[in-house]
Amino acid sequence: MIGTYPSEVVRVVCALLSPFIAVFGLYVIAHGHYGPGGGFAGGVFVAVGVILPRLTLPEEVAYRLFPASLAPLVGGLGMLAFLLVGTLPLLLGGSFLDYGAIEIAGMAEARVRYLGILIVEIAVGLAVFGAMVLIFDTLTGRSPS
Repeated sequence: MIGTYPSEVVRVVCALLSPFIAVFGLYVIAHGHYGPGGGFAGGVFVAVGVILPRLTLPEEVAYRLFPASLAPLVGGLGMLAFLLVGTLPLLLGGSFLDYGAIEIAGMAEARVRYLGILIVEIAVGLAVFGAMVLIFDTLTGRSPS
């Protein structure tokens, strides 16, 4: 059942919880490079924050919050960012995803690795978010054409 859910309680609770679920997903992405979680889990949480209103609110409201045409764009940008960050060390003589090969003046190698992992976690989160929303939209017949 897609669209307006018949229970007022379910609609209100989902409308109230969705932003908090999405913010928790952003927290998991931001802290995933040095704790449990990361880009995949955080991307799924953020996607759930977008998908839940699509299950319970009227379609015109839910798709105005996050249009279906943005999901492939966000997912593609996440994959492109991952590819760029992964291949940059190759261009500098290192291995794929070896951030230690990137030299930034005045920054220790450990700090460069830390920032590289953070960027990868964000890229993976964007890719997973876009893919999950696109899968949902495709399965429900609302995929961008």
